[in-house]
Amino acid sequence: MEERLLHPADGNSTSRQFGGAAPFFVGLVVALIFGWWAFPGLLFSEQEQPINFSHKVHIQDAEMECSACHYFREDGTFAGLPTTESCAECHSDEPLGEDPEEARFIKEYVETGKEVKWRVYQAQPDNVFFSHAAHSLESCNACHDFSETELCSQCHIDVANMDKAPTYYENKLTKYSKQTMKMWQCERCHAHPEHYGVTRSSNACFVCHK
Repeated sequence: MEERLLHPADGNSTSRQFGGAAPFFVGLVVALIFGWWAFPGLLFSEQEQPINFSHKVHIQDAEMECSACHYFREDGTFAGLPTTESCAECHSDEPLGEDPEEARFIKEYVETGKEVKWRVYQAQPDNVFFSHAAHSLESCNACHDFSETELCSQCHIDVANMDKAPTYYENKLTKYSKQTMKMWQCERCHAHPEHYGVTRSSNACFVCHK
């Protein structure tokens, strides 16, 4: 009876072994490319602001502070976005510049009293509590030396030098902004022992989450 060969002389077995692994690695690479590049593009929709707004013109040319438009109410709550009425204090009858967007703003919003439905880059989920009053210039400068513009840009998109409002990316599933500040960004300060020692702010979950 002839003995069976347990180990073939040719390399077919090795070729089949690596040939079977090749589809796995190809699939892995395709999945990674889709997950990192293609999927986010499908998940978020790109939107522009109703009116193009130049922060550069207002901050650098007109030498305005952020708080001129984004201010605290008398009760300490944050107004967030300027109203058409407040903008009309400067932009009323005729445009101050040559930007056609300013002329359109006056015609479509100031003359009609309509409010601009600004897209909020930093809109937070309902279970998140954030107090701007606790993060005021006075509070933060207890351990830092920020100008007002520098302070705002610690959490918000740094728009001070922008002539065009950034593109707004909205999650198609949650309807929240992609630019919304993430918890790890808050942790940079709240988990820092020196920050806790100066401001006495707790890092407990219930401080920021309802």
